[in-house]
Amino acid sequence: MKLSLISHFTVTERFLRYVSIDTQSNPESITYPSTEKQKNLGKLLVAELQQIGVIDAHLDEFGYVYATIPANTAKPNVPVICFCSHMDTSPDCSGEGVKPIIHKNYKGEDLVLPDDPSQLLRISEHPDLKNQIGHDVITASGTTLLGADNKAGVAEIMDACYQLINNPDIKHGIIKILFTPDEEIGRGVDKVDIKKLGAYAGYTIDGESAGNMENETFSADGAKLIISGISSHPGFAKGKMESALKIASIIVTMLPYELSPENTEGMEGFIHPVGISGHVEQASIDFIIRAFDEEYLIRYANELRKLAAEVLEDFPGSSYELQVKEQYRNMKAMLDQHPEIVDYGMEAIKRAGMDAKLCSIRGGTDGSRLSFMGLPCPNIFAGEHAFHGKQEWVSVQDMQKAVETILHLCMVWEERA
Repeated sequence: MKLSLISHFTVTERFLRYVSIDTQSNPESITYPSTEKQKNLGKLLVAELQQIGVIDAHLDEFGYVYATIPANTAKPNVPVICFCSHMDTSPDCSGEGVKPIIHKNYKGEDLVLPDDPSQLLRISEHPDLKNQIGHDVITASGTTLLGADNKAGVAEIMDACYQLINNPDIKHGIIKILFTPDEEIGRGVDKVDIKKLGAYAGYTIDGESAGNMENETFSADGAKLIISGISSHPGFAKGKMESALKIASIIVTMLPYELSPENTEGMEGFIHPVGISGHVEQASIDFIIRAFDEEYLIRYANELRKLAAEVLEDFPGSSYELQVKEQYRNMKAMLDQHPEIVDYGMEAIKRAGMDAKLCSIRGGTDGSRLSFMGLPCPNIFAGEHAFHGKQEWVSVQDMQKAVETILHLCMVWEERA
């Protein structure tokens, strides 16, 4: 079925409006959401949903947006499905004062970002640009990220909501909408109300290339290595002082390069130090540990213990402790129990006119944790590229295809009920 979409705000107009709102999350904050400004986008989304007739749309105290699109089919047993995207942008790069630029009818050239010409999008470094010939590519101006991760997904879901409300030819069951804060800092579903959603299956719209669907993520742990050294007056330290800060530095230097993120790809995992702090008497190193197989998470933690013990052989008065905390797990384990969720997603992509490709993602999504909270949730492309940096980009046509995919997916679930 070829979709006849109704003109209103285009997905591009929505996207340009959303990226103008700074929603950067903050990993140092202990509040929910981590930054109050994320609610500014949430309030706008609720207002827009209510304007198009989604009467139960609301923003809760934790910064989550919930909404329901009622069923328009006579079939009584269509499973409830949920579409989810996150509103926050990465703390790694500024999201304040975003100035989006539409490079129309892209012809394959390198793209210059005018506010910082050193931020050049080279087609040799962004090979997916080769698939955008003739498309309209959106970037920021060179001083901020764009916010396509994940405001492209937000805009696509919002545009799909408008189509579902206003196009009775698109038959569907009950559709739940969830927009989350704080995904970029690993807290995206900490306060989500699964019972309120009441969905059988979910789909995050937070992926990269058009046509891709991801049913597998890293499994992830966080680790903190705490070094306890010996402090002494530096003027009288010979033979006495064992600086915990220096010991920590040695350990970071000796990390196996073959297990570093900058030297791994595909299905390879890694150990990555993300912070070091302390003083002479005590210091700590924060790590993220990633692997597709949980067994390797254990191996990598043991690798850290082994390395710390070897380094401390030269510091007999010092000791270490490794604290490991689970972050999220590979959603494939849960999705394999419900194969139709992925199958229907692949069918929807094909119906939208693309070659469907099933992929693994070297990262995680809200869907990773939702899958283990009782909502199996693969990840569908949003068209976003070069996440978390000033060279982030998305194309208008890929966002339009994501909208079509969402709508076809609603119809597939209704047909197969």
